[in-house]
Parts: sequence; structure tokens; C-alpha cells
Amino acid sequence: MSTENEGNAVPPAPSAPPVPVASPAPPQGDAGATAQLPPVPPGPPEQHPYGPGATQSYGAPEGSWPPPPPPGTPGYGDAGAGGAGGGWGASYQQPAPKPAGDGRGGLIAAVLVAALVAGGLGGGLGYTLAKDHDGQGSTTVNAADNGAAQVKRAPGTIAGVASKALPSTVTIEAENNSGEGGTGTGFVFDTQGHIVTNNHVVAEAVDGGKLSATFPDGRKYDAEVVGHAQGYDVAVIKLKNAPSDLKPLSLGNSDQVAVGDETIAIGAPFGLSNTVTTGIISAKNRPVASSDGSSSSKASYMSALQTDASINPGNSGGPLLSASGAVIGINSAIQSTSGGSFGSGQSGSIGLGFAIPINQAKYVAQQLIKNGKPVYAKIGASVSLEDSTDGAKITDQGTGGAAAVEPSGPAAAAGLKPGDVIIKLDDSVIDSGPTLIGEIWTHKPGDKVQVTYTRGGDRHTVDLTLGSRVGDS
Repeated sequence: MSTENEGNAVPPAPSAPPVPVASPAPPQGDAGATAQLPPVPPGPPEQHPYGPGATQSYGAPEGSWPPPPPPGTPGYGDAGAGGAGGGWGASYQQPAPKPAGDGRGGLIAAVLVAALVAGGLGGGLGYTLAKDHDGQGSTTVNAADNGAAQVKRAPGTIAGVASKALPSTVTIEAENNSGEGGTGTGFVFDTQGHIVTNNHVVAEAVDGGKLSATFPDGRKYDAEVVGHAQGYDVAVIKLKNAPSDLKPLSLGNSDQVAVGDETIAIGAPFGLSNTVTTGIISAKNRPVASSDGSSSSKASYMSALQTDASINPGNSGGPLLSASGAVIGINSAIQSTSGGSFGSGQSGSIGLGFAIPINQAKYVAQQLIKNGKPVYAKIGASVSLEDSTDGAKITDQGTGGAAAVEPSGPAAAAGLKPGDVIIKLDDSVIDSGPTLIGEIWTHKPGDKVQVTYTRGGDRHTVDLTLGSRVGDS
């Protein structure tokens, strides 16, 4: 799931903002996120990103967090790089150096040529037929033209929701100091000019790079990163000289979403800005881990909303809307097959898309706006990231030789010890370490949770108050 994280493995995905804005340079690599789901029993087997023997320091000392990507987690664009398949398809697009005739320019040229050829054939045939059958006549029936009614749609329709939401979405272009970067999507969070998107969408611009946001009507603004949370894969940027007519999208309640609810996704798949797709909520609480596959990358974890709305590289950071038009999630990753399309070798949607629940994203965004840094809930214990369906096992030793159970931390206060296997957090079944992390991060520091674990074959339940950790490192 590229989680739309920018990974050098993700295939090219050009951004195509509307005229009159100049088109960005041809992308070379989609910075799409490549996240994978840990096994979720029962059910059909799913690809598992966690390699054997990996451990995650949860609540370990500073410098060990956020955790490195679980072993075996494919790069964000590893399936799109023309390599082995089975990785998560990226939804973020990252252009690289700009060889002539490659990337977006080539795609647009191909489309234009096809359109012109088709137009020529149509025109030629139309003229020939008119000449050969001149005078024979033909009777057609035209639909009644109701003027504006042909353009406006009722608020409850998909067209009505899209027409209201599109003006509040933007195509984001991020570029580092070397001129490399990519594009993604974001949406208006408030009237002060804050835009919410994925961390991996803006990662290239974090350290002094360039950042811009383009609205569907062509208005383009420079922007700056206010704060970013790699673990959550959420970021907030702010428009410079923001206009006074911004209309924030209304935020829904992701806890009240039900499987089968209709969904509407907005983004820039493969650079096609302002694209609207529809589907349903296919599942809730999907444990998803994503990474760009680089050696320095740290993993992002989420307990995601799963949707079959078509999400592709470039949709990252865009809103997932309910049927009423409220934001219920941030589109972040897709499961994709090997192979690709559009001549890029990049995989596309197969109907398995994942979004960060908006209740979590809203909390993270507010913390970033207020403090510039994310705040994570923690239990204060290191858990194994190895492939497992039996639970989250507390390791014998933490990262860098630290204690597996943080002294005086929440887990220690609750009596948890190395070797204990956590199998439930409140009512949520825990099948692995990554699942536990994703579930903990749906909570806030100070929340009280009930932990069920096994020790020596016996089952125990304790109450635990979550601690906090500030920042990604």
C-alpha cells in the first residue's frame, strides 16, 4: 500500500492539475505506499508483511521509535517497479529524473493521438455516409433540455456529493531539494488554510523542499508542512496566502460506519486529478502496515477501513466520503496484484483499498496543528512482529538491548511480563504485533483499555491506562 508512501519502487504517476495551471514535469516513480495486511483469521489467507523474528519496540526508549518496517514488507511501489508482484500497490505518485518522452507527457500524448485518430475516422466516415445517403433522411428524438437541471444534481446523489466536495480537494505536488518528488491528494480541513493528507505524500518536501496545492478550478498555492506523523501516515500542510473562501469538508464519525455503507473516493489516480470513484465499506478494522521499502524507512500502522471504491496511485491523502458527503477516512493504500498498466509496469486497483479512519486522523491533525508533532498512545512493551495468528507476544528483550517491558510503564503497572501473549484489546481480537499497534493507535494517551493475555496456557484480563510518546523518533 504505498500508503501512498513515496518509495523509489513505486511506478510513475503524473499529476494532472486542471488548466490553466502548468502541468508538472513527467513523474518517473510513483511514491505509492506499499502496505500489507497481517493475517486476519478467520478467512482466506492474505499476504503478510511481517518477516519472521522481527520485533517491534513499543514504548521503548527514544530513538527506537517509530519502528522500522516489519521484515518482509514490500516497498511501496515494489510491485510497480517491474519486479515481483504481490506487494501493495502505491497510491502516491512520485516523479524521478525527467527523461524525454517518458512519464505523463507520453501518456497524454498517446491519449491525444488516439482521440485525434478516432476523430479523423469519425469525420471521414460521417462525410462519406452523408454523401452516399444524401436526401434519404433520418428521424431522431432529443431529450428535453431543462437547462440548469441538466447540470445540477440533487444533494443526495453521487453527482451532488461530488460537486460539493471537489472544490475542497487539492492535488499536492511535493519536491525535495534535488528536484525529485511526486504528487498526491489532500482536502481542506479548516478555513485557516490547513490541508490534511498522508505523510508519505509530503515526505519529500519536509526538509526544505517545495510544496504546492492546486484546486480543481486551477488556483495553485505554495504550501508548507505544519506537522507530519510517519507512524500514523498523516500530515498537515498550510497554504501560503490562503484564500478567504475556503470551504472545509465536513467530518463524519468513522466509528459509526457499517460494512455495506456506500463510499465515494476523490483523488488523482495516475495523475488524473479530480477523479471520483464509488464503492462500499467492505470491512472495518483491517490491520495494515506500510513502508516504502527503503532501509531507512519506518513503518506506518493503521486499523483501516477497507473499501472497494477504485483507489490507485495518486489517490493517497484524498478523502473517502460517506453517501452524505462527510469524510470518513483518508485513502492511503491498496492491495495490488503483480504487473501493471498504462505502460508503466505499475499495478492498479483490484478493489482492495484502505483508508485511515477519520476519527483517528482528526485527532492526529489537531495535534500536529497545535504542537507540530504527533502524540502516540503506548503500552510500554516490545512485541514481536513475526508472522503469527496467535497474538502479540511480548519479546524477551527490547530494541537496542532495552527492557522488553518499560519499567514503571503501563504494561509493567498492569503486571505484564516478557513471554505474555496479548490476544485481545477491549473487544478487538489481536492476532499479531502489528495488529496490536494499530489498535492501540486508535486510542489516545490516558485512555483505559482492557487487555486479555495468556501466560503459561492460562488466560488473564487486566485493565491498563495507556501512556504517551511525543514525536516519531
